[in-house]
Amino acid sequence: FPTDRTTEIGQLISSYLGREKNLEDHTIHLLFSANRWEHVPMIKEKLHEGITVVVDRYAFSGVAFTSAKGNFCLDWCKQPDVGLPKPDLILFLQLSPEEAAERGNFGHERYETSSFQEKVLQSFCCLMEDKTLNWKTVDASKSIEDLHREIKSIAEETMQEVQNKPLGELWK
Repeated sequence: FPTDRTTEIGQLISSYLGREKNLEDHTIHLLFSANRWEHVPMIKEKLHEGITVVVDRYAFSGVAFTSAKGNFCLDWCKQPDVGLPKPDLILFLQLSPEEAAERGNFGHERYETSSFQEKVLQSFCCLMEDKTLNWKTVDASKSIEDLHREIKSIAEETMQEVQNKPLGELWK
């Protein structure tokens, strides 16, 4: 699931991303984190039931985007998400900003500019240096079929490796 835009917090985020509302940078970062925390009970429930949970972006995206603004350090950006369920796998779908811009709907939301995306990429590179997390980079310029095959293979392998491991906490 991506950011849940149906909750009150999610609706506020959606209006911000759609440029309908302006919010101070610290505020929007904390709202994104709050939106993730809203889902923690459901995530834990599904995992305890043996259901694999796939999340689009999660905490890493929020940290990368906020820290790319220039007046935020990574450590401050990570703090609101400390303790979230730790993912067993983080897939980074790598695509150049030029290729991303060629895809549909690019530029409609706040932050969808090539120059800002370059800064976000630098922040992601810093986050990927954390060896306590299982980062895998995938070339997203492949065909949809090839990309699907690679992601499915990595995911199935990871699910086998972690099936009996306890749930960890992020950045603890």
